[in-house]
Amino acid sequence: MISRRDFFKGAGAVAVSTAAVSRVGAASLPEAVVMDNAKTHVPPLPSTGLPFNPVVTLNGWSLPWRMNNGVKEFHLVAEPVVREFAPGMKVNLWGYNGQSPGPTIEVVEGDRVRIFVTNRLPEHTSVHWHGQRLPNGMDGVTGLTQPGIAPGKTFVYEFVARRPGTFMYHPHADEMTQMAMGMMGFWVTHPKDRAKFAVDRDFVFLLSSYDIDPGSYTPKVNTMLDQNLWTFNSRVFPGIDSLPVRQGDRVRIRVGNLTMTNHPIHLHGHEFEVTGTDGGWTHPASRWPEVTTDVGVGQMRAIEFVANEPGDWALHCHKSHHTMNAMGHNVPTLIGVDHRGIAEKIGRIVPDYMVMGDKGGSMGGMEMPIPENTLPMMTGDGPFGGVEMGGMFTVLKVRHDQKRGDYTDPGWYKHPAGTLAYEWTGRLAEPARSADAGRSLMPATSRPDVKLQVRKPSGHGEH
Repeated sequence: MISRRDFFKGAGAVAVSTAAVSRVGAASLPEAVVMDNAKTHVPPLPSTGLPFNPVVTLNGWSLPWRMNNGVKEFHLVAEPVVREFAPGMKVNLWGYNGQSPGPTIEVVEGDRVRIFVTNRLPEHTSVHWHGQRLPNGMDGVTGLTQPGIAPGKTFVYEFVARRPGTFMYHPHADEMTQMAMGMMGFWVTHPKDRAKFAVDRDFVFLLSSYDIDPGSYTPKVNTMLDQNLWTFNSRVFPGIDSLPVRQGDRVRIRVGNLTMTNHPIHLHGHEFEVTGTDGGWTHPASRWPEVTTDVGVGQMRAIEFVANEPGDWALHCHKSHHTMNAMGHNVPTLIGVDHRGIAEKIGRIVPDYMVMGDKGGSMGGMEMPIPENTLPMMTGDGPFGGVEMGGMFTVLKVRHDQKRGDYTDPGWYKHPAGTLAYEWTGRLAEPARSADAGRSLMPATSRPDVKLQVRKPSGHGEH
C-alpha cells in the first residue's frame, strides 16, 4: 500500500481535493500527454477495456489513457497554448495539453473514468462534462458543485460513462474569458456493442469563434457577437484537414458548437440524416433527408450518409460571413459606383490604394499589404484557382481507390470526361426574362453609362 506521502510525491507535489484522494486512494497521476503536431491523428493507446472504432478529430487527436484497477484514467492540463489557425497566423489561446481545442476523450459505455485536471492558468478553472449523466458533485460548476481549481492545483473527476453518445467539455468558471480563449474539447462514449451505430469513418470537430484584431495575437474576450474568425477546431480554411473517405463508406460527422451563435452546416453532393444529438441517438423513424443542419449554441449534431458520389465536396457553415477571415463589419456597399475620377486622385496621395467593392466583394487575385500575423479574408487555392473561402470551410474527398483506414489527402479530384462544367462559345437564343428586366433599380450615379457628378453645396440643405 502506497502512503499518502508517496502519493503526493508521485503526483509531482500537486494538490488534489481531499474528497478525491479518498476515492482515488494512492494512485499517482498518469502522464500528461501533449500534442506537438496538430496534423497527426493519434490513435488511442491499447487498453483492457472493450474495443471500439476510434474517431478522427480534424487537426487534433485523442487523449491516451492508462488502466488502473479497472478504471480508465486521463490527465488534462489546462494551460496557455499557441494555436496556428492557418499558415501565416498563430494565436495565443488557453487550452488543454498543448492545444485548443483540447484532445478528444474516447471511452466505452459502462467505463469507470477518472480524469485528473491540473490548472496551469493564471486564474481558477473547472471542467463541466457537457451532456453527461454523473453525480452532481462531478458536474464541474464552480461555486455550485465544487470550488474552483486554483492555479497550480489538481482536481479529480470520477464517474461512469453511462450512455453512448457525443459530448463536450469546457469550463464553468469565468466562462466569458476562458471559452473565448479556446477552452473546450470533445468527448465520445462508444457503445458496448461495437457493431451498434457502427460506421466506416467517424469524424469530429468543434465550432469556435474569435475576435482578433489584424496584427494581434490574442482574442478580445469581451466580444459578444461580432467575432471575425470562425473556425473548425480552431483552424480556418485552408489550414483545416480535409475529410478523405472511400467511395461507398458510411460516414459520420459529429459537430459541436461552443460559439455564441448558430451554424447551419451544409454538405455538398450528398444528403444525410441527423442520427445524433446531445441527448443521444435519434430514433430511425424520426429522421429525414437533409443537406443542411442547424447546430445551435451549446448543441451537438451527428450526421450520417453513404459517400457514394466521387469528387471534392464542400462542407461549410452556410452563413456567408462565417467562411471569411478577419472580416470588417463597417464596410459600405459600393456596387455600381463609378470610382474612376476619385480613385485617380487618391492614388496620387496613396500609391497602394485599390478600388474595392465597385463590381462586387470578391477579393480573389487581389494582393495588398496586411498586418503581420493576419490572414486574408478569402484564401485558399483549388485546382481551378482561388476558392475564395476561409473560416468554417473544408472538403469531403470521396475516392473509389481510397484504402480502408487511409486518411491521407488524395489530392484534387480528376473529373472524368464529360463531367466538368465548361465555357460555351457557340450562339445562344435570347433567354426568357421577367417583365421588369432592364429597369435598373440603382440610382443613375450607380449605372456604368452615367458619370458620377458631385456638386458643391451652395446653400442650406443642398448636397
